[in-house]
Amino acid sequence: MSEQAAFDERVYERKPVLRRWLFVHKWSSLICTLFLLLICITGLPLVLREEINGLLDDALPYAQVPEGTPNISLDRVVEASRKMHPGETIISVFVDDDEPRIMVYMASSWAAFNANRKSLYSIRFDAHTGDVLKQTKPFGADGLTFLQLMLTLHRDLFMGLPGELFLGAMALLFVAAIVSGIAVYGPFMRKLDFGTVRAARSRRLKWLDVHNLLGVVTLGWALVVGATGVINELSTPLFALWQQTDVRAMLAPLQGKPVPQASEITSAQVAYDTVRVAFPDMITTSIAFPGSPFGSPYHYVVWTKGKEPLTSRLFSPVLVDARSGALVSAVTMPWYLRALELSRPLHFGDYGGMPLKIIWVMLDLVTIFVLGSGLYLGLARSPVMKLNRSAAAMPLPSPGGAE
Repeated sequence: MSEQAAFDERVYERKPVLRRWLFVHKWSSLICTLFLLLICITGLPLVLREEINGLLDDALPYAQVPEGTPNISLDRVVEASRKMHPGETIISVFVDDDEPRIMVYMASSWAAFNANRKSLYSIRFDAHTGDVLKQTKPFGADGLTFLQLMLTLHRDLFMGLPGELFLGAMALLFVAAIVSGIAVYGPFMRKLDFGTVRAARSRRLKWLDVHNLLGVVTLGWALVVGATGVINELSTPLFALWQQTDVRAMLAPLQGKPVPQASEITSAQVAYDTVRVAFPDMITTSIAFPGSPFGSPYHYVVWTKGKEPLTSRLFSPVLVDARSGALVSAVTMPWYLRALELSRPLHFGDYGGMPLKIIWVMLDLVTIFVLGSGLYLGLARSPVMKLNRSAAAMPLPSPGGAE
């Protein structure tokens, strides 16, 4: 018996196991590949969303001020916003730590915002001068921007929560395709050197070898992006779970009570300064006003984050009494929301500056090729797909970005 025949016999001995792995790999790959192609294509501009936003932004430029110029008081931008839109409700204020801007988010009322989160609009202020740089209409009122279109397709296919859960299932199938592909790949590549591309054989076999090689090269990245994609698609139900458990228990004594009038509460700047003094090792980023569905009728919810590249994606809420401005408590986020926060920078590769973004873009482009070639190989029938043929390499799963 030749060495090749002996190898084939050993493959046959494990045929039931390989058949099961092959079944999982084949169908998980075929089901999710088209959706993963869409996700990878829409994910490309999202990796560079900050740079693209900068190019497409039609806001007035920031004022040129001496270095070290402090930000204006948040109370000034809050007052200016109320004068611009009398009778409207301020939902939150965001203080950017990367650019000199302060964003004020408003809606016609809390009831309107709770009924439709897309009723939100924003006013952008220069953080140093208080000048208005740009105003927006409610989300989608002027049609979706390019990045909003890409994000919506990438996140939920315009289907809301059902779309998020569906794409999460596709990402889970993708992870199954990777794991099963590894199991199938090993036995059939044992007799070939790593990186072998059999160009002298059939065209399909050459595509198969290139597909496998690129799949192996991007394997680690694919697992990270696929797994974090599953977690990201679960963000809505995970936050809902937190609200229905920990948040509800914490705020139960306050539920049903009326939201204080603006004249009854202390200023946003006082709440901001209270948290900044209490947590000097954190960056204070935004303030949700009393009445928020994510907070309390009697508290400001002030969000903080870490100062390091990765911890800057870990947010922690702090409750401040809206009437007195006193610190109430720092809220501990549950482990599953911490996992969600960590998954986002790992998924989009936006925590290491432009070099990491370029790597993510290149890996995404390779993935698009792998997905396309995997679809071709899965649909084009050939004897090399069968277990009882020569030890040809089986298609490795098509790595790619899910959500």
